[in-house]
Amino acid sequence: MHRTFWTLGCVFGFMAVAAGAFGAHALRARLGPEMLAVWETAARYQMYHALALLAVAMAAARVPAGGWTAAGWLFTAGIVVFCGSLYLLAFTGTRWLGAVTPLGGLCFLAGWIALALAARSVKG
Repeated sequence: MHRTFWTLGCVFGFMAVAAGAFGAHALRARLGPEMLAVWETAARYQMYHALALLAVAMAAARVPAGGWTAAGWLFTAGIVVFCGSLYLLAFTGTRWLGAVTPLGGLCFLAGWIALALAARSVKG
């Protein structure tokens, strides 16, 4: 499973950099300041959690037992739901997407709790 999370972390990290650059260059003239800030928030949170996925992968590679899998999938779900809904909101202006975003935030929060619990279960 650690290879899956390593790959996802790398892919999401790559995409976060691309999204940040796209927002800074291509979208600056298209989006207003409010929606550009929404786009930038999505890219920032995506990068944070791509790095968290890399941490999960490293921990899972060293200590295969533990709850790393739950943390990894929760971070992945958070990126897709939280960041994805914010990207769509910024790009389309469809306001109801803002109602979906907190579900992704809950996934992020649960992922951090799962990561802490997994680390506490490690012996030694």
